[in-house]
Amino acid sequence: MTKAGVQTGQEGEPVPTPGRTRGVGADASAATSAWLVDQRIPGVLFFVLATGFMTVIMLAASMAPDYDIGAAAISDLGVIEETALLFDGSLVLVGLLNALANSLLYRSHRRTGLLAISLAASTGAIGAGLVPLDRGGLHGLFALLAFVAFNLQAISSGRIVTSPMKVLSYVAGTVGLIFVVVMAAGDAGNEAFFGAIGHGGTERMIVYPVMLWLLAFGGYLMAAGQRAGGLARPA
Repeated sequence: MTKAGVQTGQEGEPVPTPGRTRGVGADASAATSAWLVDQRIPGVLFFVLATGFMTVIMLAASMAPDYDIGAAAISDLGVIEETALLFDGSLVLVGLLNALANSLLYRSHRRTGLLAISLAASTGAIGAGLVPLDRGGLHGLFALLAFVAFNLQAISSGRIVTSPMKVLSYVAGTVGLIFVVVMAAGDAGNEAFFGAIGHGGTERMIVYPVMLWLLAFGGYLMAAGQRAGGLARPA
């Protein structure tokens, strides 16, 4: 029987019409799925990561007594008493934010290679923060991992975006990797490779381009939002 357009069973109880209603569980599941693939969230995380770390580097360099931006390594800020906690803590936070942002972004692009590279970059940043420069060569290995992997992350991300963001990704990552080679050559004993910018300037040419890229990439993702096709999936 029907009453006012509602189907009823033998006892007169309403019977749900297929396709008419959705359960609370289904609504909650859909909302959770939408949140996890919303590209604005990793976009915000990338933006906060980059702005925060670049701000910390500038503030710490101004706070550290007699710190020479050209001659000193960036990681020296992690062993100077006035700036150690600020700098080392920021490195750990960079690693955590990068890992979280890329894990969320993976649900949109599904590229395991990019996820692996980004997690390697996060491991390098966290390790460099937990093992400061004055605790031996392990810091150098973590820092090198972060230098290489963050720039590879930029290059690999160029495959999931459209131009001009694609071009910026390739350029930023390539510049960073070139200066990784320059730094390695200079640290091997030929300081002429550093040129006028010194060791500190060379390190900043590894770090700053990729951080500026993360700012742009974060903005790109925030603009894409939940728009279908905001990122390219693997073929």
